[in-house]
Formats: sequence, structure tokens, C-alpha cells
Amino acid sequence: MKIAPYRLIIFLGCYCITGIASGQEVVAYFHGNSNTTTTAFKVQGPWILNWRVTGNYNRSIGFEVMLLDGKTRMNKGVVLRLKRTGNGVKLFKESGSFRFRVSAGLANWHLQVEQISEEEAELYTPRVGR
Repeated sequence: MKIAPYRLIIFLGCYCITGIASGQEVVAYFHGNSNTTTTAFKVQGPWILNWRVTGNYNRSIGFEVMLLDGKTRMNKGVVLRLKRTGNGVKLFKESGSFRFRVSAGLANWHLQVEQISEEEAELYTPRVGR
């Protein structure tokens, strides 16, 4: 199989840029398709939650993520609430031990906690809702 030279250059360029620009360290990864409370994870602020929700019934999904204290399991607030598939990133500045309580109906979900630098956190701009 022969790859066109311009495609190879584009691929290598994207690979190098992604590898250099990303100083993120994966702290925890959770996935599933039902309700659960995750195991506790420790992270220093700033950090991001990189999330993705998929499913066969796009507009019939029910999905909610709550942030809990890792030790006491006290509710610290709603992180995410969806009624359709999607993906995104959410920034947190607080350090500590945390868990997620996930409520999922007709949804496959992936949650990845990533440690980021202060410089990366400054570049974060939340997406405006529609």
C-alpha cells in the first residue's frame, strides 16, 4: 500500500504537534454503560475531565455525573448533565481526593481525569452552550 507523500507529512506533523503540546498526565480512567460510583482518585489542581458519551439512541440518553469527596462521598456538585450523545472537557482547579457518581440510561460513557499545568489551564476556554 502506497501512501501519498502529502498525507504522510500531514500525519507526521499532527503526531509531532500532539505529542509535544500535550503535557497532560492521565490520573484516572473510568468507563461503563450503567450507574456506578467510581473508585477514589487523587489529583492536584488544575485538572480536566475529558468525557465522551455515546449510544444507539442519541436523543433518548439520560446521563449525569456528580463530583463526590473521595473520602466522605459528600456531593460537591453536578459536573455534567446530558440528554444526548456528546463529548467535551471540563476544567477543575481544586486539589484533593474525589469520586464520580455516574447515572446513565442508554449511554456508554468514558471519563478520563488528566493532570494539566497552570499554563494549559490558562488556555482553557469553556464552550458556550447552545
